Amino acid sequence: MPEFSLDALRRWPDIEADNLYAVDATDRLLLDTASAALRTSSPGQVAVVGDTHGALTLGALHAGAEHVRVHQDSLTGERALAANARTNGFDGRFTSSGLGADLFSGVRLVLLQLPRSLEALEEIAWYIAAAADPGVTVLAGGRVKHMAPAMTTVLNRYFGTVTAGLARQKSRVLTASGTLPPGPCPFPLEAEYDVGLPLPLRLRAYGATFGGAKLDPGTRFLLPHLRDARPAGQAVDLGCGNGSIAAYLALTRPGITVTATDTSAAAVTATRATAEANGVGGRVAVVRDDGLSARPDHGDGFIVLNPPFHSGHTVHAGIALKLFAEAGRVLSPGGELWTVWNSHLQYRGALERLVGPTRQVARNPRFTVTVSTRTG
Repeated sequence: MPEFSLDALRRWPDIEADNLYAVDATDRLLLDTASAALRTSSPGQVAVVGDTHGALTLGALHAGAEHVRVHQDSLTGERALAANARTNGFDGRFTSSGLGADLFSGVRLVLLQLPRSLEALEEIAWYIAAAADPGVTVLAGGRVKHMAPAMTTVLNRYFGTVTAGLARQKSRVLTASGTLPPGPCPFPLEAEYDVGLPLPLRLRAYGATFGGAKLDPGTRFLLPHLRDARPAGQAVDLGCGNGSIAAYLALTRPGITVTATDTSAAAVTATRATAEANGVGGRVAVVRDDGLSARPDHGDGFIVLNPPFHSGHTVHAGIALKLFAEAGRVLSPGGELWTVWNSHLQYRGALERLVGPTRQVARNPRFTVTVSTRTG
């Protein structure tokens, strides 16, 4: 067994900053709570869900688990886990998987970092109840300030017993066992919105899709202004979420093709479903990517972005700045980045620096729409 310390883990290639961490108190509490079960587990009986940068997976392997199955919604998280595994000698001892029955088939222990949304928790719980060993134990941990009684309510729909452990360092673990019949899968979520088109914009979402099947208010403010964007035969929806921007572009520009990209597996699946629901699936290509890492320099003329301003539960501008820089790299000379952002974040200076000359297109009390043009 290689010498291993959780403190040595890094967030890379995710953003790294003094107030952002690769391991937290919840990871440590989950691993301590599961230590005996991990030591006695058989190969392939442990699944990890929601590991941010590898602490839970590598900690479980270090404690004695083998052939751990892992689901991380974020591709950036997958890459961080892989990098930490290489550095610490755990290559080849875990398998990354999508969220589905294969992830949980025959599993008897699940370590779960509680997600931010109840919908994400419900989808995870549904798949566990539908596919795991009936004797499975789920250890679901989170920071106390982010936990809500509704999380226990969700787990009670799928497990006969749900108990809360003692808090430690402001974290707590919920233990769920005794699977119940899960019933029909409640996903994808569906909604329709009037955005001034002949037919409603149909949105689809899965549990971990940011914003669910709702039309984000910033996106709603942005959409009508995209009619004034430069003519283009191809566009990029950067950070596509539920696919509302990609579908709108395809619906309002009949000749355009759209590449929609997001680090979230749930976003990628949702955007495909949204495009199909609106009859534009043939013109929307969806790619799971960390920013625009798969796209070449100076090859795109039109990018649209509604950037996130959180890293997990932490408000942090780092992700938005990373996406601005990526857009600046891939835009061709004269290419445009259309962005909507919360006005108080004052991103215009960063856009000028990382992309190019930036002008305000529209502003209301909450949001600002800008267009940045790549020069040179």
